Amino acid sequence: MSELITAELVDLDLSAGSKEAAARSLAERMAGLGRVTDLEGFLADVAAREAQMPTGLDGGIGIPHCRSAHVTEPTLAFGRSAAGIDFGAADGPADLIFLIAAPAGGDADHLSILSTLARHLMDEAFTGALRAADDPAAAAALIRGDEPTPAPEPEAVTGAKAAPEPGAAPGAEATTEPDAAPEAAGPGTGAAPADTPASAAPFKIIAVTSCPTGIAHTYMAAEALAKAGREAGVELVVETQGSAGFKRLDPEVVAAADGVIFAHDVEVRDKARFAGKPTVDVGVKAGVNRPAELIAEVREKAARGDVSAPATAGPAPMDRDGQAGDGFGTRLRKWLMTGVSYMVPFVAAGGLLIALAFAIGGYGINKAPSVAEHFVWTESASWAALLFQIGSVAFGFLVPVLAGFIAYGMADRPGLVPGFVGGAISLTVNAGFLGGLIAGLIAGAVVMAVQRVQVPPALRGIMPVVVIPLISSAVVGFLMFLVVGKPIAALQKALTDWLSGLSGANAVILGVILGLMMTFDLGGPLNKVAYAFAVGGLANPNDGSLKVMAAVMAAGMVPPLAMAVATTVRGGLFTRTERENGKAAWVLGASFITEGAIPFAAADPLRVIPSAMAGGAVTGALSMAFGCTLRAPHGGVFVVPLIGQPLLYLVAVLAGTAVTAALVVLLKGLRGTDAPAGAGPEATAAAEPEPAGV
Repeated sequence: MSELITAELVDLDLSAGSKEAAARSLAERMAGLGRVTDLEGFLADVAAREAQMPTGLDGGIGIPHCRSAHVTEPTLAFGRSAAGIDFGAADGPADLIFLIAAPAGGDADHLSILSTLARHLMDEAFTGALRAADDPAAAAALIRGDEPTPAPEPEAVTGAKAAPEPGAAPGAEATTEPDAAPEAAGPGTGAAPADTPASAAPFKIIAVTSCPTGIAHTYMAAEALAKAGREAGVELVVETQGSAGFKRLDPEVVAAADGVIFAHDVEVRDKARFAGKPTVDVGVKAGVNRPAELIAEVREKAARGDVSAPATAGPAPMDRDGQAGDGFGTRLRKWLMTGVSYMVPFVAAGGLLIALAFAIGGYGINKAPSVAEHFVWTESASWAALLFQIGSVAFGFLVPVLAGFIAYGMADRPGLVPGFVGGAISLTVNAGFLGGLIAGLIAGAVVMAVQRVQVPPALRGIMPVVVIPLISSAVVGFLMFLVVGKPIAALQKALTDWLSGLSGANAVILGVILGLMMTFDLGGPLNKVAYAFAVGGLANPNDGSLKVMAAVMAAGMVPPLAMAVATTVRGGLFTRTERENGKAAWVLGASFITEGAIPFAAADPLRVIPSAMAGGAVTGALSMAFGCTLRAPHGGVFVVPLIGQPLLYLVAVLAGTAVTAALVVLLKGLRGTDAPAGAGPEATAAAEPEPAGV
């Protein structure tokens, strides 16, 4: 097995001006040694990881990294930039750039080495030596650990942030031993208060760190917390849930802990182990950048008797990546989008099955008897009835799932039961889709209120499984049946009647608005709102709601199809990576996956997004004007036979595609010259794929 890094993988004079160019320069060195088989594919994977979360760290460090099928063996390339490159760190550009490439199924031994490097990056002596290195071979040897880390020169580490001592144990699963002695306290070190008796038992903290790839941030956060724990005079043990393995902390250590810190960007595994303890739950970068604050916060919670264990009062899943200053509107959007994202697979499965049933057996198939009582294997009508009835069952979960997962987004798992109950009641009182939205918000709010009540320690274990579901379900049921259910049902009926009466100019205007919403953020929140509005109408379909669904899907297909056309007719205006993305955009657009246009919008938003909106508005308006209808919530061109006025529907899609493609080509052409084949910003990966073009 080759060495992780060699002199050929070191560039001490990295001249790149952007993080994309830096990644390309270092990746080309990997490709030159045969460790990367597809340069563009690998860079797309790097960009996808960067899109999840910036990889810049305080102290002048950038660590772009990813797992990729285009990597043959774990590899590290290092570059040093005199000018600095912006990787999104709060304290400014990075001068030390580490590009970490791991195979899709990287072995534990090499990934353990990568985690060791991540820990060393928190060592100011290590980073200072790299800043002073004047020979690529020496720098590679230092990174591999072949040479001991020298004591840093003061001028070599100017501006570096506080870091662990060189003796910190990199690579271990449990980062800090329980009996680790605190370092000598000095001014501003965050040591224990002076009036704490020397014989007092130290405060005990357990921490869990994890990041999406489990390669770098996981271990850097662990090392930063360990360092801060020693400085604060607490016993702190870290469980790293990274790529090099996942070793559970000893249950006795967990039981003895006074508080818990979760620094993570992926779900903590076996989270129930930590229930009933004061908990601080943040993103992994907070563990790297402000570990002392997290330790102080969990100690304050313990002193107040706060219990914020994940099973009872931890931050909701959609709040974990939020900023401290997020307002109510931002959080509300996240909660609603949580419900929509979990609802979409039910809608897609149920809606497509129902649409296929109509295609096979006609629209009268909804009156067929139950297939459990009457089914003829040789009759197409029986098969159509089977598809319809399966789809109807799946579609029947739409509102309960929406409500349940809105509550989940607000209050985590305890919100599921009252949310599902409220959603089911919404169907019972004919409050429909709007009732599901309200029921989910009510359920989440009730659970959050119950969680704030201080209870004796003896009752904490039964709160999430007995008390919270009981109280919250009763309250939500009361409100939905007797207070808000009927008014919402009246509003739902008014909306349904309005959609049924859509015609002429009103329909066209609505089509324009929906088209603009679908193409403004290409799969983002506004896109999801428009899609959710259309899907909600399918719960009680009428001519107007079916027109809305058709317009929404048509507009959502336009941006990726237009990018595919533009890269074909004027390839010189796009980078090589964009041209490759354009080939994939044909399929993505035809399948109604709007996110296929995100790489283009990320690289050139001021030209691509307005163009996409113009085409989407044209398509939405034409689809409504033509009276096109759609009973399937997804499918793109593959469900065109199920669309009312299918030929005119295709005309609407093609018209919008032509408008967007023409505008993109025109606006990019105004720059004066075509882009070089390999230049320009790299394609930024799309957001976490959704099962719909939303």
